[in-house]
Amino acid sequence: MAGNNSVNDGFLQRPVNDRVIIVQILVIIFLCINMLLIVIFVKKESFHTSARYILFFVTLLSDSVLLLVSDGLLILTYFEITMQVWLCITISVVVFLYFIVTPVTLTAMTLERYVAICMPLRHGQLCSTCSTMYCILIIHGVSSAPCIIILSMFFASASLNFYKQSMICSVEAFTLYRWQDHVRSAVYQFYFLIMGITIAFSYVQIMKVAKAASGEKKKLTHKGLKTVILHAFQLLLCLIQLWCPFIETAVLQIDFRLFINVRYFNYIMFNIAPRCLSPLIYGLRDENFFLVLKNLMPTSSCLK
Repeated sequence: MAGNNSVNDGFLQRPVNDRVIIVQILVIIFLCINMLLIVIFVKKESFHTSARYILFFVTLLSDSVLLLVSDGLLILTYFEITMQVWLCITISVVVFLYFIVTPVTLTAMTLERYVAICMPLRHGQLCSTCSTMYCILIIHGVSSAPCIIILSMFFASASLNFYKQSMICSVEAFTLYRWQDHVRSAVYQFYFLIMGITIAFSYVQIMKVAKAASGEKKKLTHKGLKTVILHAFQLLLCLIQLWCPFIETAVLQIDFRLFINVRYFNYIMFNIAPRCLSPLIYGLRDENFFLVLKNLMPTSSCLK
């Protein structure tokens, strides 16, 4: 009863401000778009055999889960609602994992475009449905490494009494010492360096093919180049998110109100925005998805 009273007091004492409402509206809009594209993928069987669409489906699920969980943590933090440490660890595992799954999947999608354009004869073999399933397992295995490292450092440093406490859940809660923050940052920077090099390599190789191509293939390669550029921009936004804690810590020492403004801007630009580019890149820009979406619209049904 006391716990319920404290939760109710938190809701009553902390009125919802405009920023929280704006975030909720953005999250709901982008989740609805993602759900629509997921439904389109599930209904259209031809998408189930294409590597690019399967990987796109993985990014939609990953982004949707991360948006939903991070938004839930935002609301809990705003109202200062505490939870048991074990529950926070469970939620944070999801955040740590899917924070990396999306950029790693983007890298895999870029490599798929590289194979399709630069090695078209081997595309059917390398990007078969079976190979894509193995690729998804590898993506999740690679993405779990930072999560294992972060939690291993936490388990090695935290006392047994710490697990019995209640806390406001955030990923920063697992950084008990400054060196752990540096290790986490180094791991993420290494990951994004490898992914950045991979995307740059793919772009250069596709560019070479585009210069030598002509006719329909030239159009295809230019579209592939635009996709790779958008992936690079999306990856850049994810990378900047890793630098946000350092910026926020420096700003906090100057002015607390400025710190709140900067943190809000960072959450919108570098947490929500990168997760919303996937529907734009592979959903609304893709002719096949757009045709299915057009057929699902009520107006098109009426016209028929």
